[in-house]
Amino acid sequence: MVKMSQVKLLGQLSERILRQSIARPAVRCMSDWVPKEKETHTGQKWDSDDYRLSRFVDRPKHVNPNFAINLIDEVPPKPCKDRVVWCDGGSGPTGHPKVYINLDKPGNHACGYCGLRFYREEHHH
Repeated sequence: MVKMSQVKLLGQLSERILRQSIARPAVRCMSDWVPKEKETHTGQKWDSDDYRLSRFVDRPKHVNPNFAINLIDEVPPKPCKDRVVWCDGGSGPTGHPKVYINLDKPGNHACGYCGLRFYREEHHH
């Protein structure tokens, strides 16, 4: 048999628990709920009211700051003695189809696939 004081105590405890959970408002971190728009290497940037930005609410938009075009620019042009050179972008499955590049005109000549640059060394006879 349960004593009346135990029932009263359980009632008071449950009432206190309910009061604490109801009275305490949920605190949310509202500091960064608006998505920050990062521009991509192609210049893609959406308006602030574009519906496609909704997938970045409370999540970062990951854009690699090392754009391939900037990394290719860091590779110096390769000097060549021949008038025509070929580029396959590396060997095997990591490359691209072999292309031939004419170096008759002065200056740098870039591969259309990978962007590597070549120039002809002038021979002084």
